[in-house]
Amino acid sequence: MTDLTTNPPPDPETERWNYRPDGPVALNPLFSWPPRPAAVLAWYRGAWLQLTSLTLCMALAVIAYAVFLPPLEEMRSFAPGWMLTVWLLNMGAQTLVAGSLHWWLYMRKSQGLHKKFDRRDLTRDNGVFTFRNQVWDNIWWTLGSAMSVATVYQWGIWWAMANGYVPVVTWAAAPVWCVVWMAFIPMWSGLHFYWVHRLSHHPKLYRHVHAVHHRNINIGPWSGISNHWYENLLYFSTYFIHLVVPSHPLHLMFHIYFQQVSPVLSHSGFEKVKAGEAEALKAGDFFHQLHHRYFECNYGTSEIPFDKWFGTYHDGSAAATERTRAFKKQMYTR
Repeated sequence: MTDLTTNPPPDPETERWNYRPDGPVALNPLFSWPPRPAAVLAWYRGAWLQLTSLTLCMALAVIAYAVFLPPLEEMRSFAPGWMLTVWLLNMGAQTLVAGSLHWWLYMRKSQGLHKKFDRRDLTRDNGVFTFRNQVWDNIWWTLGSAMSVATVYQWGIWWAMANGYVPVVTWAAAPVWCVVWMAFIPMWSGLHFYWVHRLSHHPKLYRHVHAVHHRNINIGPWSGISNHWYENLLYFSTYFIHLVVPSHPLHLMFHIYFQQVSPVLSHSGFEKVKAGEAEALKAGDFFHQLHHRYFECNYGTSEIPFDKWFGTYHDGSAAATERTRAFKKQMYTR
């Protein structure tokens, strides 16, 4: 007989990855029962008090709002000047973050395979991708499709805010609300994303629309919002919350960059980005990496555990992979 204590059987899930985080994929403990206040505090401290996608997007939003964004008064009518500025703020941030991360991780290969989930490189000379190249395909769908849709939506929202057609608040008049709403924007984003993403996985919509994004089984920084035009119409509808909920322009700027730039990090393919010998930036998200590998699991984010509630949570284990494969087979053979 084999002693499973001293000679455990190989874990097939470990063998499928270059790097896999230890233990089950973490979910926000805010929704745990019984309550775990210390774990909740640690979760949000790690998100907001370290260099993460949240803090990077907040920094970009503050800079864009303070330095580049025209005052609302200039947006009361559709004019080329401010509209071009909004488009450039979208294109510039996306190109800067995705381009820099791609150069550092995939061109310069500054940290090799350190904490890279998938050992494979990005795809070249493959007819599945536009231009037969994964990176050029992703750049085209990101800058061509995603940034176009996002910019048009933002033009409309800025114009509505400037003309008083939607509720606008100031930090001086409502400081507590401004802080609370800023903290809840990522949660709203996760809620909206789960349902839009789940819709995109309906077999008919998936085949004609969402498959563009899922060409990327092995993902990179430019894969984050590399989506079909129709999918982007749904994905960026998250911004319409500001037509209803009282918001400051900085709320919208943060939401914009969180929706557009944070997927660059979560799709980077690396859990951490190194600077020298230090791990300087929390980047990739194994929760979503599993979704790109196995498709019909982890539709949402780890911020709100919809997948656990609805039975599609993949915790990183081999058993979860088998459950996901069985669910996918059932889903596509009905």
